[in-house]
Amino acid sequence: MSVIYLLISVSIFVAVCFFIAFIVAVKSGQYDDDYTPSVRILFDDETKINPQNNNSQIEEKQV
Repeated sequence: MSVIYLLISVSIFVAVCFFIAFIVAVKSGQYDDDYTPSVRILFDDETKINPQNNNSQIEEKQV
């Protein structure tokens, strides 16, 4: 029975350590991404000029 108490206390200690590490990472800005949202619109739809019809210069989505 004492082994169960030992395992429960060790698992709670490990869980608290991971929780503290997560809180420290969030507070230090580890998961902040300020750059990607501002340039995401630039990379969504890349276009190219259709070489078959040069007069109207129809743009197509690149696959």
